[in-house]
Amino acid sequence: MFFDALGAERAAQITHVSADAADWIADVVTERCPDAIQCADPFHVVAWATEALDVERRRAWNDARAIARTEPKWGRGRPGKNAAPRPGRERARRLKGARYALWKNPEDLTERQSAKLAWIAKTDPRLYRAYLLKESLRHVFSVKGEEGKQALDRWISWAQRCRIPVFVELAARIKRHRVAIDAALDHGLSQGLIESTNTKIRLLTRIAFGFRSPQALIALAMLTLAGHRPTLPGRHNHPQISQ
Repeated sequence: MFFDALGAERAAQITHVSADAADWIADVVTERCPDAIQCADPFHVVAWATEALDVERRRAWNDARAIARTEPKWGRGRPGKNAAPRPGRERARRLKGARYALWKNPEDLTERQSAKLAWIAKTDPRLYRAYLLKESLRHVFSVKGEEGKQALDRWISWAQRCRIPVFVELAARIKRHRVAIDAALDHGLSQGLIESTNTKIRLLTRIAFGFRSPQALIALAMLTLAGHRPTLPGRHNHPQISQ
């Protein structure tokens, strides 16, 4: 539908396309604008690693839950001083709440999340190694260009021998899409801004629940995200408004 509305003449003028690595998108782009360079969106590639990391977190959590099921049960009320310890139950509880500490960028962590990440590094080397793999892949797209491609070579080599099955599979997936990923590193294309805008529009959609027409939501999105500064009544020449 997009390419039909765009028309063949304008589609032929497209030089670069950034998208996730879905085969159906690549097939459509190849058919409708065959001369365009296809770039794998870094936002989605790093999301693959984040998903793999969460698979590993759930594995660690389920292992802890299995241990917890073998531990003695406490009665009602606070446990006594001589109550048997239940490290598996405590570990499962802490891992369940570790998702955001593992997902977030290091510079955005709260003090509590940093402490949780340090606990994981100390108590679960395999899960922490998965976290480092995710962060190292994110670093690839921060340096870009030839340096980024060299960093990606090192990342693939590490992931292939990391002994974490889900990341071994991710390394194979990245190798399959290497041409498009290298193109993204060469040309610096990313959908990060678009994804951020879409997230904010989804929030506005919730705020707009009950609006009688889509035009009201569109106007709210334009006012909030498009840089529109409508002239307020009686303030046409106000110096602060014009700045």
